[in-house]
Amino acid sequence: MEDLKKYVVAASGKMRQPAFDILNEQVTLLAWQQGGRVPAEQFDSWLAQADALYSAGNIKIDAALLAKAPSLKVIAQASVGYDNIDIAACTARGIRVGNTPGVLNDAVADLAYGLIIDCARNIVRGHEHVKSGLWGQRRGMGFGTDLAGKTLGIAGMGGIGKEIAVRAQASKMKVIYHNRHRRTDEKQLGVSYASWEDLLAQSDFVVAAVTLNPSTKGMFNEQAFAMMKPTASFINVARGAVVDTKALYQALKEGQIAHAALDVTDPEPLPGDHELLTLPNITVTSHIASSTTETRDAMAVLTAENILAGLRGERLPAQINEIKG
Repeated sequence: MEDLKKYVVAASGKMRQPAFDILNEQVTLLAWQQGGRVPAEQFDSWLAQADALYSAGNIKIDAALLAKAPSLKVIAQASVGYDNIDIAACTARGIRVGNTPGVLNDAVADLAYGLIIDCARNIVRGHEHVKSGLWGQRRGMGFGTDLAGKTLGIAGMGGIGKEIAVRAQASKMKVIYHNRHRRTDEKQLGVSYASWEDLLAQSDFVVAAVTLNPSTKGMFNEQAFAMMKPTASFINVARGAVVDTKALYQALKEGQIAHAALDVTDPEPLPGDHELLTLPNITVTSHIASSTTETRDAMAVLTAENILAGLRGERLPAQINEIKG
């Protein structure tokens, strides 16, 4: 087994303990365990020495940053999304880039399912109703809706979308989906493919579970919300930028759609005085979909494994880009 202690790994932020323990034992680790970002001057000095970068997802990784790290061989980010990384610039430098797909599917699907239920049954609004001392007064609450028999439309039927479908089916929902590529296992999953227009028009609940890329940025816009049922709910567990925030605000305010529940927003973090939060028919959580102890530990361990593989010159367990040679 190759001795990897000769390699320097820099971390852009606090690491989960399992990842810290793995890397600290096998490499020369420059870790920042206080939380938040590493002070800029110190981080720059670490980058100058680094053979690998453990990204906590709290920095922009572009050509300017890469220029500060002449020895970099691998970048591993403790997240599924990587829109903060210039993949082309990394590939041009021969730097392998890894992320953490798969290990967070259940956690994100759980939260998406919870947000679907909240839209249907006004759970958060009910809590606020009681806090306001209005228990016993139905005014302002209205009635919820059953999930059984309703149609869930999933935009992005990858690993997370698949797990959301399983949970929805437990509530006797019909599941349709739209993807760039039609799945070959529709029958096994019990789901049906729909065009983009049909998904929006037919669904009682629409969940965004797509990756963020140029084709998905702003895909939920004024036109998309106009095609949805006025009784429909919109749930976003993808990335904030797949939604035109102003269009969503108008759709909710004008009753084009009934509810929304967001775990991700644009901008993010969402200011406490943002206009979305003045509406009674929206729930917003603070990007917590993968925030379980088990999932974050698993993401951290996979990130460490990506780094070790890259330092050995091997393909990463979860590699984003293709490196020649």
